[in-house]
Amino acid sequence: MVRTGRPTLAQLEEARNKLLPDVIAPNLRVLFCGINPSLYSAAVGHHFARPGNRFWPALFAAGFTDRLLSPAEDRLLPEFGCGVTNMVARATTAADELSKEELLEGAARLARKVKRYQPTWVAFVGMGAYGVGFGEKKVRTGRQERMIGESGVWVLPNTSGLNANYQATDLGRLFGELRRAAEAGA
Repeated sequence: MVRTGRPTLAQLEEARNKLLPDVIAPNLRVLFCGINPSLYSAAVGHHFARPGNRFWPALFAAGFTDRLLSPAEDRLLPEFGCGVTNMVARATTAADELSKEELLEGAARLARKVKRYQPTWVAFVGMGAYGVGFGEKKVRTGRQERMIGESGVWVLPNTSGLNANYQATDLGRLFGELRRAAEAGA
């Protein structure tokens, strides 16, 4: 169920372990992959919905969209050649509640999904989860050597407002590098 307005504490608790549907279509330019939905996102029914998350501003700053979309407009992403999914589907308060096994299983499920939908790029929004899920010891942002099927792999920092290592301008620049690669078909 999609809710409007800020969820109550009871609604947030009800959202624990809920699943958030993918926004996906065949042959997208970029399929963004979050770690897992926050309780907030699951409660309101939209990806990257928690206040302070910088995903939507970074997407706009990079030129993926022609205006700043709100999380409530996440279903419009395919119109811009993009989609969104999560490595682990269940909602939690924080990503550190996920086990290594969940991340490994999530990576395997994601690989099947990517092979089915065949985006040009799959872009992980979260360096640590990508590293654990795909067994990479040293993860850097940008294009990876790994491919998933025919899809290139790109890694971006977590856009949570809690990630102080990357400011909004950094995120816009890093998302912009992906957009340029996607446009070039590289």
